[in-house]
Amino acid sequence: MSMLLSRPLAERIRPETLDHYLGQQHLVGPGGVLRKMISSEQMSSFILWGPPGVGKTTLAKIIARQLNRHFHTLSAVNSGVKEVREVIAQAEKQKLFYAPSPILFIDEIHRFSKSQQDSLLAAVEMGTVVLIGATTENPSFEIISPLLSRCQVYVLKPLEDEQLDELLEHAVRADTALAQREICFSEKEALLKFSGGDARKLLNILELVINAQPEGPVTITNELVLAELQENPTMYDKDGEQHYDIASALIKSIRGSDPDAAVYWLARMLEGGEDVKFIARRLVISASEDIGLANPNALLLATSCFQAVSQVGMPESRIILSETAIYLATSAKSNAAYLAIDQAQALVRKTGNLPVPLHLRNAPTRLMKELGYKKEYRYPHDYPGNFVEQQYLPDGIKDQRIYHPQGAPAEVTIMERLKYWWQKRYR
Repeated sequence: MSMLLSRPLAERIRPETLDHYLGQQHLVGPGGVLRKMISSEQMSSFILWGPPGVGKTTLAKIIARQLNRHFHTLSAVNSGVKEVREVIAQAEKQKLFYAPSPILFIDEIHRFSKSQQDSLLAAVEMGTVVLIGATTENPSFEIISPLLSRCQVYVLKPLEDEQLDELLEHAVRADTALAQREICFSEKEALLKFSGGDARKLLNILELVINAQPEGPVTITNELVLAELQENPTMYDKDGEQHYDIASALIKSIRGSDPDAAVYWLARMLEGGEDVKFIARRLVISASEDIGLANPNALLLATSCFQAVSQVGMPESRIILSETAIYLATSAKSNAAYLAIDQAQALVRKTGNLPVPLHLRNAPTRLMKELGYKKEYRYPHDYPGNFVEQQYLPDGIKDQRIYHPQGAPAEVTIMERLKYWWQKRYR
């Protein structure tokens, strides 16, 4: 096999210009912010945030190529502060004689520790490098504030089926090896389904299916794709479709009160090398969404879990995660808080900006007091039991019920308290 064909299909047909780049027209199409940036040759540091296989690395390489800039790349998985400083030292040398700043591309930048991110600050601030970071995680949670404040964040969207369809047709025409096989598509649904909007995964599946067939023409069908995927079961891919499928299975097992299944899916994620903070964040969300006021301690434990795994790391974090997953799975369940905020937001969108009742408004000035602000407001702590009935919602929705306690013992108690206080509203 030639050196060319030993490379994955996704690498062999990687586009080299924006005109051949697939998707993300809001960024690279006519009038797109990145296209304008390239045209003006005025580059600033930015973070590309999006799911796997949507073209983050490709876009960074295209930008460097079209601007004819030195391109340094680091992977946060296997690079440390030492490697960052070495690249910055090289960049300082390359900036002699007023050459434009080289580009430093960091893949999976969310995996960089605080100290590693700190080591980038001066170089980004001084313009020694133009930083392009790629992440599948929310930068607000994973990138330190000083670095994030020096970078724009651009969101990349999952590829649509039409774009993936176009990519398939392009691949069998443009790739030398595939063009020799006379490939035609009788059906594409399975290819598109199992790619999950990930262009790289789509091309990997296509290449797997084609390479498994005898020499000569190949007709792609759903049955053929399914057969080959069953013969070649993929391991947990923390950057691909199973990343989200198994995370979903974990949360649904907790919601379904099955601790055995919850720990099993947790183990699948850990064995696949999943980031423990990613898992812990999902447990925090589950504690609020699925348990809520049926057991408020669940959120406290999940939050403590996130803090603990952030400080401890593996392998000990697996024990902390296991304890939390089992606790959540065996806890009483209620999604009343989740339903309440959904209903409240829908109500706000429907009714608009209803005025705040005068007696609830603050009155820091004499004029406001004269206009009736805060007038007739009754301070609950001045009344027996620290409660007095008065209107808190706007006039147009003053009798609206939003929070509906459910049947868990803790929420039954809450409902009894609300009935005692608000006898008319909670009947």
